[in-house]
This record gives sequence, structure tokens and C-alpha cells, in this order.
Amino acid sequence: MRSTETPETRSVRTLRVGEQVRHALSEILARGDVHDETLTKYLVTITEVRLSPDLKHATVFVKPLLGRDEEAVLKALRTNTAYLQSEVARRVNLKYAARLKFLLDESFDEGGRIDQLLRAPHVARDLPGEPD
Repeated sequence: MRSTETPETRSVRTLRVGEQVRHALSEILARGDVHDETLTKYLVTITEVRLSPDLKHATVFVKPLLGRDEEAVLKALRTNTAYLQSEVARRVNLKYAARLKFLLDESFDEGGRIDQLLRAPHVARDLPGEPD
């Protein structure tokens, strides 16, 4: 689960570098630079990158297109972490290469679950809207 840290509590530099890392990873995956059968088979979205304050550790939230074979995609990313770290280090100019940690982004699933709950008949009747 994600931490309770909000964008307001993170520094501008951490957010900016996180966005640069996200763009670099997205480009690497979109171009097919990683020679992995699983990663070439699925489109993977990098939804967010959160860096530690010292910029040495990056938590990368990912979501395969349509949420298919999430575990296989996550395993492939973790298998290719060393290559991805070196490529990101080459593209994003930092003193130290950030160590990447890949996690599934469950925020879409959580949003869908909340939407489903709000549409349930026993909840919908209590929400303001059109009278019965």
C-alpha cells in the first residue's frame, strides 16, 4: 500500500526527478529496449515514481494495459531491474543511480471498487440525486 505522504510534503526537486525517471522508464519500455519476451508482449504504464529524499531509492508504480498478467509483468520488470537502473542513470543525470523497486499500482482497482460500491442499490438510494 502507498504511504500517506502527499505531494505537498515532498520537495519540488524530488517530484521533478521522479517525473524524469518516470519519463525515462516509459520511453525505455515503449521503444522495446528491454529484451524480454514478457515486456515486449504487454504495454506497461508507469503511473508514478516516488523517490526517497536522498534520491537513492525509487518506488515505481506500474500497471499493465487492461491489468492483464500483472504478476508476470512485475516479475519481468524485477528480473530486468539492473538494466533499467543503468539506462535510467544514463538518461537522468544524478550523482547516484536510483535503486528501482517495482510495485503494482492498485489505485485504479481501488477507484473501481469505490465506484462499484457507490453504484450499489443500497448505497445509491442514500445518495442525493433524483427523488424516487
